[in-house]
Amino acid sequence: MDFFEAQDRARRRSGRLVILFILALLGTVAALYVAAIFIAKLASGDLDRPASWWQPELFLGVAVLTLLVSGIASLTRWLALRAGGPAVAERVGGRRVSPDTTDIRERTLFNVVEEMSLASGVPVPAVYVLPGEPGINAFAAGYSPADAAVAVTEGALERLSRDELQGVIAHEFSHILNGDMRLNTRLSALVFGILALSILGRGVLRAFGRVRVSGSSRRGKNDGGGAVLIAILAAGFALLVIGYIGHLFGKLVQAAVSRQREFLADSAAVQFTRNPAGIAGALKKLGGLSVGGRMDVSTAGEISHFCFAQNFRSDFGGLFATHPDLATRIRAIEPGWDGKFTAPAVISRPEHKPAAPSAPSSAARANMLAAFGGPAAAHLDAAVLLGASGDLSPATMRAGQAFHSAIPEPLRDAAHDPRRVSALCFTLCLPHDGTPLEPLLALIAKRSTPADARLAEDLHAQVVALPAALRLPLLQLATPALRQLEPGASATLLDTLDALVHADGRVTPHEFALQKILHRTLGLASSPRDALRVLAPNQVANELSLALSVAARAEAADETAAAQAFARAAVQFNGLQPPLAYRPAGPSDIDELDLALEHLAHTPAPFRKRILQAFATAFAADQKLTQTEADLLRAFAAALDCPLPPVLPVSA
Repeated sequence: MDFFEAQDRARRRSGRLVILFILALLGTVAALYVAAIFIAKLASGDLDRPASWWQPELFLGVAVLTLLVSGIASLTRWLALRAGGPAVAERVGGRRVSPDTTDIRERTLFNVVEEMSLASGVPVPAVYVLPGEPGINAFAAGYSPADAAVAVTEGALERLSRDELQGVIAHEFSHILNGDMRLNTRLSALVFGILALSILGRGVLRAFGRVRVSGSSRRGKNDGGGAVLIAILAAGFALLVIGYIGHLFGKLVQAAVSRQREFLADSAAVQFTRNPAGIAGALKKLGGLSVGGRMDVSTAGEISHFCFAQNFRSDFGGLFATHPDLATRIRAIEPGWDGKFTAPAVISRPEHKPAAPSAPSSAARANMLAAFGGPAAAHLDAAVLLGASGDLSPATMRAGQAFHSAIPEPLRDAAHDPRRVSALCFTLCLPHDGTPLEPLLALIAKRSTPADARLAEDLHAQVVALPAALRLPLLQLATPALRQLEPGASATLLDTLDALVHADGRVTPHEFALQKILHRTLGLASSPRDALRVLAPNQVANELSLALSVAARAEAADETAAAQAFARAAVQFNGLQPPLAYRPAGPSDIDELDLALEHLAHTPAPFRKRILQAFATAFAADQKLTQTEADLLRAFAAALDCPLPPVLPVSA
């Protein structure tokens, strides 16, 4: 699966669906306009005179009212869903899973989610359980991979084996990586916008329905109060009926799109895990459970198209079903299936015992590197590297599991704990070459807290012993904890980190990468990137020239070698206006680079793929990838919202 193409296809599908819903909205306006003509005649009391079918002022009023109500409702729902996956999960009663949970089922779920995140290179999503829900279901929600949440029902945790749970989670990760979450968010907002007309009509009927029409009529024929009241009630009824019909049309489109995406997600789950029995087993148990995937919470209908399984009963022959028939889904995975569902029993699991702190495993690191071709590869193949971006495969799954097991328990615990995650970030910024730590620890104690300084000192030996290639990927594990920081704590973290970075008067590539990834992680929590802001390639030519120049100079022997590396990387942008030009090193490169990456992040996904491939080409110009270049590449990828595998093929 090509992550960039998948994201771009999702964006194009969103555009086509928006056009479809605009047409539905125009049809709703036309229907309401026709109704308004008759209502206006009813209110005037002059029913004998033929109606004029073109009344510009009336049409404008109907159009403005319809667009205003639908627009405000759609925007309100979009903002609510755009707040991030955790907000959606909590809206349906989700309970956040603590990383230090002693419940073996929840820990298994958390480990599966982390392993898949590390394998695909996306930030670890928040993990939720839906307590009291006996059905087998799950969903992924969020506006982008960087602010996602994965939620699983209690029934799924109780009845699915680890392989089956992995298949379900792989299905949800397909939605994350394919851009389906953003598509679902927009669909929900548009459908609710049309439904709002029906809600308004119901409100009008309730507000005026109690008024006695007969009493108004007795005031006299000349008063016209009765006719006006009847016209208002007729308007409310028209809004109710026409709005609901438009809403049904929107739900039909939404359901059709959702069914198509579910087939693709099932297929992707098999591709990711290479274990068809996992997701097929989960679907068979779903069919054998009396409640299926139904959810009892009243807000479940709002997320039906986010879910692994149908969470409500669909009438009308499945016309409004958000998921294909279970038998059809299973036969697509197992063509020889005998048609028998499995009665799912509650699985007994042993009590979880926390593991003792472990040292980094060289064997685990070797497994990870082998999964990506090994560090001894003579050169970095940019195309191969980009092919692994956002990819879930057996190789990346093995690498993610090996990475997960290679992290010492104290570092993993700190990455999971909002109270200790800041200290971990400070530790990653401390020198590893024997430089005295006391001045930097004093700076941490002064700008943050003495407790953070003590913990950073305690963790330092663990980080030093950790292979350099595994240090920055630790931030992936820390994403959920970082997102839980209060605004004041986030500001303190970034301020202290900035002081540490500039304490020696220079910024190393590792420090730049650390800051960039943290700024990106914390920034997305408060303001997910607005996809409506898109910059054309010719608008970022100068920024691209600067960023490629910095990449080309990273480990170049001299300016001549840097210029040659730049030229090799810039070839794929021939024809871009203004043309790319190499920029010699300058005193403000770091500050300008930060702003340049922000601009490049707003370009379309296929162009961002070309940008990242150009960075990899520049770094690989000397037929190798150093750890410094790997850190910069990871920072650039994070800034561009492009996932990378947990381990890069760094040359020995």
